[in-house]
Amino acid sequence: QVQLVESGGGLVEFGGSLRLSCAASGTIFSLGAMGWYRQAPGKQREYVARITSSGSTNYADSVKGRFTISRDNAKNTVYLQMNSLKSEDTAVYYCNALYVSRNYWGQGTQVTVSS
Repeated sequence: QVQLVESGGGLVEFGGSLRLSCAASGTIFSLGAMGWYRQAPGKQREYVARITSSGSTNYADSVKGRFTISRDNAKNTVYLQMNSLKSEDTAVYYCNALYVSRNYWGQGTQVTVSS
């Protein structure tokens, strides 16, 4: 069983930055790919970014060049550095991790960008 806990969300001004963290705990030998998703009010959850265990990254077009995903395998933690934030980035951000062919989700952290 894997537990994911996100942190780092909050209120930020347009153009500002935030760094999200997601720490995995439990009996973990080697986490697979980890990623971030987000869900804005009234919308479906959408993919944001993903990073494999070896460090390969992928981003949604909407965040390319502004967001950077990284991970610390020793700490079982994934990060999302968000720069040049826009109003449309306002959402609950969820961490996702693949472990032993099963997807795990965190409880989410709210990011609100004020204009």
